[in-house]
Amino acid sequence: MANIYLPYLMTIAEVRDETPDVKSFRLEFQDEAARESFRFKAGQFALYSVFGQGECVFCIASPDTRPGYVECSFSYRWGGKVTTALSKLGVGDTVGFRGPYGNWFPIDRMKGKNLVFIGGGIGMAPIRSIFETCLDQRAEFGDILLLNGARSVADMVYKPQMEEWIARPDITCVKTVDPGGETPDWDGKVGLIPKVLEEVAPSSKDALALVCGPPILIKFALQSLEKLGFTKEQVYTTLENRMKCGIGQCGRCNIGGCYVCKDGPVFSAAELDKLPPEF
Repeated sequence: MANIYLPYLMTIAEVRDETPDVKSFRLEFQDEAARESFRFKAGQFALYSVFGQGECVFCIASPDTRPGYVECSFSYRWGGKVTTALSKLGVGDTVGFRGPYGNWFPIDRMKGKNLVFIGGGIGMAPIRSIFETCLDQRAEFGDILLLNGARSVADMVYKPQMEEWIARPDITCVKTVDPGGETPDWDGKVGLIPKVLEEVAPSSKDALALVCGPPILIKFALQSLEKLGFTKEQVYTTLENRMKCGIGQCGRCNIGGCYVCKDGPVFSAAELDKLPPEF
């Protein structure tokens, strides 16, 4: 029987400094057969390991329409043992990759709909995966709006990609930073994400919204979407809740009887309402 905890060996092919304390890695499979056969869905997550240090959970940040590699983005602001070790690695180093795990964004339900993507800080990582998946199949969807927010200009992830997205005539991209987080040359909006969302005011007709970020952002973004007429069945988010084993064995990620690693990490707002108040 195969060892379910045995990771793929991955080579770091590219390192990008997104912010002073967020990096992105592009990881390539060392085993050619694994590279050819590996598939995932936007919204799923994996466990990334530094040998001798441990492993930690991040979403897969690249679109599922581009096989052969995966990307992850992670913050090492809080000095965790594994994220700190990851942050010291470079191109050519080997890491472990275990996954994919969990469910995914409802791509089939999204087809033909107008889409609203909302990401805050490092919460843009799972949003980027499904957003670029949709861009790679652009004709399958209606209007597309992306709102990317951060505490400051320095804290905004995916800056080069944002400029490419903003330049596209077939989508609308809005970037915002919290009041006081702008710089003299800042050309985006200034305001908290829920406030800017209400200013942009996307229509809820034939639409779905996907939001990810800190819990406080999710809470108030859901309230703003409700003001705009979005029902809870029209809104999806993705959670990380102390996930450790990834396969529902350790019990660390449970919220009541729900295991985020198996029943999630993607939930509709209606499903969130059924979870205990812990969330």
